[in-house]
Amino acid sequence: MIDLLYCGNEKVFDGVLTSLLSVFMRDERKDSYRVTIFTMDLTRLNPDYTPISDRLIAFLDKVAKDYNKENSVRKVDVTDLYEQYLGHSPNEGCYCSPYTLLRLLADKVDDFSSRMLYLDCDIMFNRDIHLLTDYDISKYEFAGSNDHYGKYLINPRYMNAGVIYFNMDECKRTGLFEKARAWINKKKLVFADQSAILRACSHRKLLPQRFNDQKFLHSWTVVRHFSKRLFWLPYPHTDNIKQWHIEKVHKIFKYHAFDDIYDVYLRYKKEYEGNQ
Repeated sequence: MIDLLYCGNEKVFDGVLTSLLSVFMRDERKDSYRVTIFTMDLTRLNPDYTPISDRLIAFLDKVAKDYNKENSVRKVDVTDLYEQYLGHSPNEGCYCSPYTLLRLLADKVDDFSSRMLYLDCDIMFNRDIHLLTDYDISKYEFAGSNDHYGKYLINPRYMNAGVIYFNMDECKRTGLFEKARAWINKKKLVFADQSAILRACSHRKLLPQRFNDQKFLHSWTVVRHFSKRLFWLPYPHTDNIKQWHIEKVHKIFKYHAFDDIYDVYLRYKKEYEGNQ
């Protein structure tokens, strides 16, 4: 069984569904998965910051079981933990949303296995997940790949935190999450949780870019991360094209590698919306 962790609010449906389908459909071993989604109620900050509904979780759990009866999707409401350990921090209004901070509470949920893969909601697996999870990280707190822009602008080994393979035993031994939370509460960081994790770690494994490619999709790409990126034409600008923006993925990126996943995604989405 592989432990996966996502974080978000009620609006993560498209991201988590497409991401999970890519995991299931590219898995050549047909392994089993326990999917955990951290969520919270933070309407005191923004009326849109509502927790994921039980209905959405139940539907995602059904989808997961369509691929393996041993699969499961569960919701963990960490509102109280967030308020206790991260609430009102200098990074609460971070560049994306406070939901990205929730992974820093992973050590407070005791039933994760010794290895846990954290995934942002805007990623798709292009190849088998085991190419990543078969890595030996027994001597490291976590493994991850370079940040595409950060490796040029900040540090050659600056990592992107959108795909992190955690050694939970080692993280608990070194107090990684506790130290990262301390950074979040101490000062405002440019990249909030990502900066905190990197500052808190003492030993990490740098993986090839193909395990978190934020700009390109090659045949050898394992994970395509649909993060905001820079375009030079027709003029320099940024755009935040996500994997569920199918028309833009086809027209701008000219990707068709995920079309089989999109067919299934659209069928499930129609089913979900039809049952409302």
